[in-house]
Order: sequence, then structure tokens, then C-alpha cells
Amino acid sequence: LAGIAQDYPTREKAILIAGNIEGISQVDAAQLVTLEQISEENVREIPEEIFYSIVKGDTLWEIATKFYDDGSKYTHIVDANLEVIKNADLIYPGQTIRIPEVLA
Repeated sequence: LAGIAQDYPTREKAILIAGNIEGISQVDAAQLVTLEQISEENVREIPEEIFYSIVKGDTLWEIATKFYDDGSKYTHIVDANLEVIKNADLIYPGQTIRIPEVLA
């Protein structure tokens, strides 16, 4: 695995962690996947992060409605901003929050 990792900008440890495989030191050639073998349907585009600056009068319900067309999804915003939002009922003008992608 270390030999394979040298071919790409990745280290063996990162591959093991990402693959969640513990103690693998050798990979059979049949287990290898080259970048050329990865089809476009298996690759998901990483969305750009969206940030929003709270203004006076905003509520998380209204913000969720604006971005998701569903106010009840405000909990996704809270979960993505636990370091900023300690109480979902208390948000303040000037706070910048992350608007996460919500998968159906």
C-alpha cells in the first residue's frame, strides 16, 4: 500500500483511515482501483459552502425556508453551527452561519 500511496498525493495512513481498514499492509492487485476506472456516476460533486450573515429580525425557520423551502429543516442549520448557535431561539445580527447541503 505504501508503494501505491507514493504514486498519488496521499500517504498510507490517510488511505487506511479513509478506507476504515485497520492493519492492511498489502493489497492484492485485483483489489486495486485506478482513477481511470472510477465512473462519473460514482463521483459526487462537492457543493460550495454557503454562508449567511444574520440580520435583525431573522429566525432560523425563515432562513431554512429561504434556503430549503422548508422551515422545519432549521435543525440542519443548527447542527452545522453548534460552535455559533448555542440556542436555536437566540441568534444575533452579525453572526455568520454555515448553510449545509441537505440531501433529500
